[in-house]
Amino acid sequence: MPKPSLREQILSAGLDTLHQKGFNATSVQDIAEAAGAPKGSFYNHFESKEALAAEVVLKYEEQRKARRSILRDARLPPLRRLRKYFESVNKAVAQDEFTTGCLLGNFAAELSNQSPLIRDRVGRAFASWCDEVAQVIGEAQKAGAICAGPGKRRDAARPVAGPSKPLKASGPKPGPGKGLRLADH
Repeated sequence: MPKPSLREQILSAGLDTLHQKGFNATSVQDIAEAAGAPKGSFYNHFESKEALAAEVVLKYEEQRKARRSILRDARLPPLRRLRKYFESVNKAVAQDEFTTGCLLGNFAAELSNQSPLIRDRVGRAFASWCDEVAQVIGEAQKAGAICAGPGKRRDAARPVAGPSKPLKASGPKPGPGKGLRLADH
């Protein structure tokens, strides 16, 4: 297997460091040191810490899509897929000793007022996740394993998967049951 490029090392170190410490508590120097690279090399590959963080969201989402592959396993009944998926999430969070939470939720809470770029990427990632969970809920409803309530499938997925609409930087506080869910996926 070829050695990862310096850019990929910085991106991976950025994901780990930003996930552990948060955006505002992490410096470019922290990321460069974690990657084993000179600070100047960071700027050869990324315009800013925000640009890196936007790519970190994409990398994190790709990793989570791999975990969500169980949701697309048509060999299993839909309710079993949901259970296996959430069991894997619980196991992963426990293995991390409940220390990092969900990068998307963390970034949404920390950066939604600071970075339209990251807010958009996080909103898209949450929507993708919500859509996948909603799809399986719909299959389970059709199979009679979950009662079809008055809401839409996506409404049923929102409490576990996060918001289905783009995150907003300002405005009134959400009412009960309409806030951002900070579950790791």
